[in-house]
Amino acid sequence: MSFPTDARENLIQAAIQGTKAYAYVRYSKFRVGAALLCADGTIIKGCNVENASYGGAICAERTAIVKAISEGKKDFVAMAVTTDVPTTIAPCGICRQVLREFCALDTPVLLVPADYPQEPSDAGSEGYLASTEGGVVAETVGSLLPASFGPEELERPRLPAELHGK
Repeated sequence: MSFPTDARENLIQAAIQGTKAYAYVRYSKFRVGAALLCADGTIIKGCNVENASYGGAICAERTAIVKAISEGKKDFVAMAVTTDVPTTIAPCGICRQVLREFCALDTPVLLVPADYPQEPSDAGSEGYLASTEGGVVAETVGSLLPASFGPEELERPRLPAELHGK
């Protein structure tokens, strides 16, 4: 799935400028910003919000998705994610599963380095994934979570309990 270059840049800038500044990272000091592009062109921003109980923390990617869903938006085109690290960082496992719930497998997930845009000689020099323009790594939901479990699996027919050992 592709989207226009100007929409890509707007999404990246929303993740960089509009979200990391608001991250509440009292414990980890690891700011993350995410921006979710909706099918209607709206960009929903998210940042990570930590909590003293640690388990109560929510990542930037999930913040953006929860905000979008709570505003009635359910059709997504792409997401951009950035941190303060000059190499790209992919979403955590929980965020990947939440993305899988609400996004198509071919939905682009742009991993943006903190020093975006990087010069071509710097792009991907320390990253673990192949970078594209400006050092951005373009993944998809499916590539970030291969062989994933999604909502459609819950619709599959099941064997009666007595046929598979109760």
